[in-house]
Amino acid sequence: MRQFPRPAVAAVALAALARPSNSSSHASICTVSHVQSSLPANGTLLGIDMIPSSVTAKTATQDSTEYCAVSVSYVHTGTTDEIVLNYGFPSPANLSNRFYVAGGFGYSLSTSSTGGLEYGAVGGATDAGYGALNGTTLDEVNLAGNGTINWDPIVMFAYQALGELTRIGKPLTRSFYGLDKDTKIYIYYEGCSDGGRQGMSQVQCYGDEYDGAVIGAPAFRYGQQQVNHLFSSVVEKTLGYYPPTCELSKIVNATIDACDPLDGRTDGVISRSDICQLKFNLSSIIGEPCHCAAEVFTSLGFNFNKRSDGSSTSYTPAQTGNVTAEGVAVAQAIYDGLFNSAGERAYLSYRIGSEFSDGETTYDNSTGAWGVNIPSTGGEFVTRFIDLVELDNLETLDSVDYDTLVEWMNKAMVRYMDTLQTTLPDLMTFKSTGGKIIHYHGESDPSVPAASSIEAAEAIEQMKEWYQLYLAPGAAHCGRNSLQSNGPFPEDNMATMIQWVENGVQPTGLNAAVDAGKYDGEIQSLCQFPKRPVWENNKWKCESDDKGADTFYYTFPAFKVPIY
Repeated sequence: MRQFPRPAVAAVALAALARPSNSSSHASICTVSHVQSSLPANGTLLGIDMIPSSVTAKTATQDSTEYCAVSVSYVHTGTTDEIVLNYGFPSPANLSNRFYVAGGFGYSLSTSSTGGLEYGAVGGATDAGYGALNGTTLDEVNLAGNGTINWDPIVMFAYQALGELTRIGKPLTRSFYGLDKDTKIYIYYEGCSDGGRQGMSQVQCYGDEYDGAVIGAPAFRYGQQQVNHLFSSVVEKTLGYYPPTCELSKIVNATIDACDPLDGRTDGVISRSDICQLKFNLSSIIGEPCHCAAEVFTSLGFNFNKRSDGSSTSYTPAQTGNVTAEGVAVAQAIYDGLFNSAGERAYLSYRIGSEFSDGETTYDNSTGAWGVNIPSTGGEFVTRFIDLVELDNLETLDSVDYDTLVEWMNKAMVRYMDTLQTTLPDLMTFKSTGGKIIHYHGESDPSVPAASSIEAAEAIEQMKEWYQLYLAPGAAHCGRNSLQSNGPFPEDNMATMIQWVENGVQPTGLNAAVDAGKYDGEIQSLCQFPKRPVWENNKWKCESDDKGADTFYYTFPAFKVPIY
């Protein structure tokens, strides 16, 4: 990971924040008896009963940094199902009075308790009561059987497990190090994708516990977001055309080439997808030649090589041809987003220039034809979370149209409104206790549309001073984009957050580094939305452009309740 240069004040703050008051050696406090004596007493945390006999403690090292690895279990009052927690306590000499919570990805929670060590923070991870520490994912346990929802793991995954990890971890940290009651312990969260959604769940449901949250590309609005992964395939089915993968690739790359200079610098990056969306006509690509070599492609599925993730391997032949009107029509419909048969918008879609990951077709070697490839990201959500049957993917889209997608979205939204949807717009508890949010999103994200973040942020009032939203030009989902490899990506976000929370240094931009090509090593300060970037005389600046910003705003009249 690239580490950005830090101002002197930042280095001092990160290295020399007040140390713990006790002078005990790490070995002397990394014991079972000391951890047991440090546990919050039963009755002090409502609904939580600790199990002192479950405690384990041992010294360990990570990257030459010593820490105390602790495990402890608890139950919810009146129940017997144990929830296992792991904590990583840095040595007293390295503690900076911080507690750090990391987000997971897909249907997973984080399994690491050591992510906070580099910040002088205690870290934690939870098994959520269903084996999350051992890699068990929510989609493996969300059903007790066909037709029966297993609500406990859903609630725990949605928000409660991480909230309780933090509620227990804060007083445990104070007692473990012998900190007095007036010593501030700063609580931080960091995560992307569903880890971003998990972060939003924490500031929504446990706002008074957290001081700062770094949230990337959150996969909230779960009903719409997960079903939307099927939209591209339904577009192809509805229009009766399944573009070869090479044609889709050509459309994306030609769009990038055409829209790259619109921001004032030709560097292989669409920094202004808004101008591209307003000015570029996809039809201009029709007839352009495309060629791709044969390849074997493995789709890892939503949970990345787990048994029931829907992963598959396919062969794609060498392809030579031209972009067709039918291919452009598919691309345009995908970029336009989902509407029902009455012409009412139901959801937003990916920014122009984003890769068509959900729309990738599959080649049938026996017929020599291209056909639908149902993304498991959406298909499994429909089977297991909406239809409530233990299937890893939909077998067919034969009876599925745009109205079907809207019906699925609505059903999932209502069913999981208070758990997975994670769209409560009232963050006043978090704001009133001084909480800060840095929210970032890759503008060319092909999995969670960038406008999804803007839709949510727009619902939260008075955000500028405590909630900052940044778009990373050309970036994909929670990372860099191989198609726009010269684009900047922010990687030093927690250091920026610590400066903001602990030293009052409010960001005026978000540092993002280029790590490829002609501009390798360049640091760009991302613009706080709604300001948009522009290059003038090879200098990056942020400008107000209401017309451009308006391309990110949507309403969803297909639903009869507000969509936050």
